[in-house]
Formats: sequence, C-alpha cells, structure tokens
Amino acid sequence: MKRREILAGASALALAGCAGEQQECAAGDAGRSYTWKMVTTWPPNFPGLGTGVSRLAKFIEDASNGRLRIKVYAAGELVPAFEVFNTVSRGTAEIGHGAAYYWKGKSEAAQFFTAMPFGMNALEMNGWLYYGGGLELYRELYAGFNLVPFPAGNTGVQMGGWFNKEINSLADLDGLKMRIPGWGGEVLKRAGGTPVNLPGAEIFTALQTGSIDATEWVGPYNDVAFGLHKAARYYYYPGWHEPGPVLECIVNQQALEALPNDLQTIVELACSAINDQMTAEFTARNAQSLEQLKAEGEVELRPFPNDVMKQLRGLTDEVIADLVARDPVAARINESFASFRKTVGAWTKISEQAMLDSRSL
Repeated sequence: MKRREILAGASALALAGCAGEQQECAAGDAGRSYTWKMVTTWPPNFPGLGTGVSRLAKFIEDASNGRLRIKVYAAGELVPAFEVFNTVSRGTAEIGHGAAYYWKGKSEAAQFFTAMPFGMNALEMNGWLYYGGGLELYRELYAGFNLVPFPAGNTGVQMGGWFNKEINSLADLDGLKMRIPGWGGEVLKRAGGTPVNLPGAEIFTALQTGSIDATEWVGPYNDVAFGLHKAARYYYYPGWHEPGPVLECIVNQQALEALPNDLQTIVELACSAINDQMTAEFTARNAQSLEQLKAEGEVELRPFPNDVMKQLRGLTDEVIADLVARDPVAARINESFASFRKTVGAWTKISEQAMLDSRSL
C-alpha cells in the first residue's frame, strides 16, 4: 500500500469524524486553508535529511488536498540552524525539523530523544517512543517550551567519524578537536578532547582547514555528499555516540491546536511516514555510498579498538550518572529509557543480533 494512499485515506476518515463532531469542529474549518513556515537545521535539499523534510511537507499538502501548505526554509534561509527550536517555540515559524540534542542548552534531558551513546538502535528507539512510554515523556518535556514533538526520521547506526590520524588508544583522543554534538561531545571532553558543535554546512571547511581535527556527521550517504572523504583519511566505525538517532519534527502548540482534527491527524501520520521512509533511505544509500568509498580506495576504513570502545562506554556511564543526579526530569526519563533498553535488549540479542551473527558464520 502506497504512503499517499494511506495519508489520503486518513484525511477522508478524519474529515468524516470532523463532520460528526460539531462542537469540536466548526462547519467552516473543513474548508479553511493554512500556510505554515518550516525551519530546519539542514542545508538546502541535502540528501536524505533536507530532501526528507521536503517530502514531509509534500505529504502534508497532498493529503490535506492543499488545505495545509508548508513553505520549507533550510538552515540559514530564514534563521540559523541552531535557532530552529526558539523560532518554533515563539511561533515565528509553525513547524521545524532537527535533532533534540541540538537543544541541550534548553534542556539536557532532551538528548534522550535523539540518541544516547551505546543506547538503542532505530528499531529499539521506535519501540520505546511508540510503545514504551517514550513519546509521552518527550511531549511532557517539550510542553514547557510550547512545542509538540513528533519522531520524523532516523539515520540508523551512524559512523564513528573522520580522522586525520589513527585512533589506537583513548590517549589518541586527548587534545583532539572534533565536531561532535550531544552526549558524544561530553564523553569526548572527558577523554581529553574538545567537542565542537557545528551545523552541517560548515563541517567540510572546518576539517579541510584544520580548525577541527576530526568530525562525525552521519554515514557514507551524507558524508560523501559533503565531500568529507576528501578532507580526512581514516573513517572509523561504529557510531558509538549515535546508535539510532531520532530526528524530530517540532510543532508550535498553538499552531497545532488551531488546526481542525483531520489536519492534526495528517501532520502526525506524515511524520510517521517520513520516520519510516528516511530510515529505509539511509539503509539503502549508506550501503551504496560505502561501496563507492571502497572502490575509490583513498579512505581507510577502521573499527575502533575494543579497549577504546570499553573506555568510551565507561565515560558515557559517568556522563549519564552525573546528569540524573542533578536533574530530576532527566532521572525520570532515564529510568524509562534504561528499563526499556534492558527489556528490548534481551529480545534484540536472540532476534536481530543472533540473525546477523549467523550471517557471518
């Protein structure tokens, strides 16, 4: 069944429900049109991320038969990348797309809703959000900022990053200046490095000119699009810092509530659709781009040494423990996150992981 057919069906059903609930849906609402501005943290038409946002906007417009139109503004076109949260919170734009760890200055607990280092993969994160209580906690946290969040994309397990020197021990991270956001940056800091938070469009120049020594971004699909393979030699895996990073659509609460019920449902279903599609796109395109990098033969693909991974895991535990000790909201979210990770991990071990291990026999 095609996504558009699902969304169109949802639109028709929601309209029928609206017609039967006159107290909640005025007769004129069904024909009223709305125009929203969407601001994003991504470069214009950037593969996977930027193009995914454009598809999201088109899903909403098509499913609503043009009653809800969304004008997309890439990073820097209306506001800088890291101003998306504030812009939508204030209502200057009605909707935005980015990643929750970019807003850790607003709430450190928000980082749970993108990715915890050594946390959950995309399937597990979706399980927690939709069926493990995560989405309720997510919306409770964002309500204080006049926002309603929706999961709206996931890149899957990311790469560990691009380096201009080999990483053989934790000591090799000491003094390293690396573009890495969220908790990954805090872990790097405890290892003696210097985390730098840069929007995507600035990464290549920073790496090429030496203002940073290393960077992570996403994976082969997006990294090749930025040309990062031309600025660094060593490409490390896995992305311990982002095992299943959720991308988010944030909507101004008043703007959402002003919509009739059918359009609110369309926004929710369109976000769900792009959440699935983006993960599928990154799975396919990362594989193809990795083959391209291998064929060109100029990049050295390296796994992080086991000792380095173990030490990074230990530092991650310290970072999370420090946060939950001083932030009751983070402690509550972590309790839910950790409990679900333990439960789902037992299933993942004998399902996804066991099947993947068997393919290597």
